[in-house]
Amino acid sequence: MPHSEMYDAPHLVKCEANYVPLTPLSFLARAAKVHPDITAVIYNDKKTSWKDFFIRTQKMADALQKIGVGYGDTVTVLLHNTPELMESHYSIPMAGAVLNTLNTRLDVNTISYCINQAESKVLITDTEFSPTVKHVLQNITHNIKVIEVVDPAAKLPEDAGERLSDTEYEAFLATGEIGNWHMPQDEWQAITLNYTSGTSGKPKGVIYHHRGSYLMSMGSTVAWSMPQHCVYLQTVPMFHCNGWGYPWTISLLAGTMVCIRYFSPAETFKLIAEHKVEFFGGAPVVLNMLANAPEEEVTEFDHNVKVLTAGAPPPAKTLEQTAKMGFEVTHVYGLTETYGHTVVCRTKDEWRDMPIVEQAELKARQGIAYPMVEDVSVLNPEDMSAIPFDGETMGEIMLRGNTIMKGYLKNPEATAEAFANGWYHSEDLGVTYPDAHIQLKDRAKDIIISGGENVSSVEVENVISKHPAVSLVAIVAKPDEKWQEVPCAFVELKPGTDVTEEQIIKFCREQLAGFKTPKKVVFGELPKTATGKIQKFVLREQAKSL
Repeated sequence: MPHSEMYDAPHLVKCEANYVPLTPLSFLARAAKVHPDITAVIYNDKKTSWKDFFIRTQKMADALQKIGVGYGDTVTVLLHNTPELMESHYSIPMAGAVLNTLNTRLDVNTISYCINQAESKVLITDTEFSPTVKHVLQNITHNIKVIEVVDPAAKLPEDAGERLSDTEYEAFLATGEIGNWHMPQDEWQAITLNYTSGTSGKPKGVIYHHRGSYLMSMGSTVAWSMPQHCVYLQTVPMFHCNGWGYPWTISLLAGTMVCIRYFSPAETFKLIAEHKVEFFGGAPVVLNMLANAPEEEVTEFDHNVKVLTAGAPPPAKTLEQTAKMGFEVTHVYGLTETYGHTVVCRTKDEWRDMPIVEQAELKARQGIAYPMVEDVSVLNPEDMSAIPFDGETMGEIMLRGNTIMKGYLKNPEATAEAFANGWYHSEDLGVTYPDAHIQLKDRAKDIIISGGENVSSVEVENVISKHPAVSLVAIVAKPDEKWQEVPCAFVELKPGTDVTEEQIIKFCREQLAGFKTPKKVVFGELPKTATGKIQKFVLREQAKSL
């Protein structure tokens, strides 16, 4: 027998004994079986064990199936980071359906568009959002079942809290029974639908599969050195890339998920101290808020806490302040289309003895690929050639592997464009250093071309963020008759500080080339998404009118 046939003989086939589709649902089944009494979820004064969590999700899955929810159906969820949203990451896929989490700060038209495009069969929503949902339901073009969460911990505005259906979450869950749930038939089966921010045009529906979600969880435990039974604070909204996959990762580890409905520095410090939280994540704005929290809002804790931050690199001052508080910050990079973070900055032991400013410069680099990512490279988008590892030559960051989306919902053109030449095109521009670490320089659309010269908004932001009075900064292009475009700085100052436009410009001129120095500085609070990202598209419109 030729060797080429020896290992592919007819009896060597996939069967139920040797092949099971990868799915994070298996993490839950194992956690409930092996660690039934370990606390799975903490929310305020309520604790739920893995055994009881498994029972609840089974019941919810069965209740959904009893009203006709099954394979290929979409269930949209509009909730804060409460246990019901954690449960939805299991119960909805256990029914064979697809979980669609929506940003709680979206407007009526955008929510309506997403629900209509996804043809959602069920909407699970918190009564806090009744003013918005009331108008959304008038825009839905098909029949939809509404299930409402009534949370005593909700801080309801005067016009909120109205019941829009006769189906309450707990009562609906009680109609279900255990045992009627199933694994996916194929690991390529969709598990979730996540909409991009839609900063230009309509938001795109990004489809995740069971295999990718399983591998994302596996990779996260390795990249972040997460131990069994660890305690994780879910500060990242679970509607954002499914909370970076941690609602599933935590069951893999049989750990404990601490839910926080409303983020605030005071509540975060309190929960860290009370529950011995070991891990949490958030945008740099979250770290900034913690670093600058008033003394009366800080609850002391006596253990180290590991923090993942994604997006723009945190300023050196923020890293210094958070380190003193006991936070060990790691910088990561990713996109909705990549299940969240897929690149991590690996801190080296020799960095720890460096001055904090030098550490910050090194930690500002997004880093190397996560273990479950096949490849992350900076390539020339024109001919797909590799960019030199010199830390200077700029190209587009491209990725490939099992934690790349299936594609965009009902959008074959955008899917084909994103996957051109066998890579996922991030549209982010970056460089690669000799040690193979990648550093994000800008979004392709955020590059400012001033007099024919490229200006990286990230580079200018990094300089301005070092000013002692600056809390947050965003650089966008401002139209200019002579140079076509010039950098325009939008700056949010720290409380109790004061600085002038001239002082900021002078500060930049001392560290940047003249064409990179902002020609205009605007002070005020910066517009942000629910995850803390600065909405540059809003600032671009403001810059046009200056």
